[in-house]
Amino acid sequence: MKAMWGLGRALGAMLVVGLLLAACTSGPVRRVSEPSARLQQLSVRADGSWSAEVRIENFSSIPMRFDSLDLTLQFGDELAGHLLAQPAISIGPESADVVTIDLKPAAAAKFAVADALAGGRSIAYSLEGRIDVTPDEAKQRSFDIKRTSALSPAPGLPGVLR
Repeated sequence: MKAMWGLGRALGAMLVVGLLLAACTSGPVRRVSEPSARLQQLSVRADGSWSAEVRIENFSSIPMRFDSLDLTLQFGDELAGHLLAQPAISIGPESADVVTIDLKPAAAAKFAVADALAGGRSIAYSLEGRIDVTPDEAKQRSFDIKRTSALSPAPGLPGVLR
């Protein structure tokens, strides 16, 4: 009986050691998730051009390099233009960064934004397009982006929507 008890304890100890070794071999989960982009701020310059601050969010569990973005910007039904950039920035896991893009807006969108600023009202916008990223130690991937939101005049900052 003592021999069986000793054998059971030895098998139990071996099982525990095996489980511990198996737990050590599995590293952190490397998950690539769809990134997001949104307008963080839009500044209207004196010459009528715009400065768009685009917030890029990396929801992955690994760092990703954001190689390029091509997004169509609309205010309501008015096409403002294309936000094109090749930031080539690396964003850490579950983090974000901001890219500033200059834009010469279409006349109708320029008037819609000017009207919202003059009236102190928010204005709806949409972004649609593509972001190309390279996950850490992997090949480049493209993600489709589609976002709708709104910007409001920033108090005390003339010509700025946030």
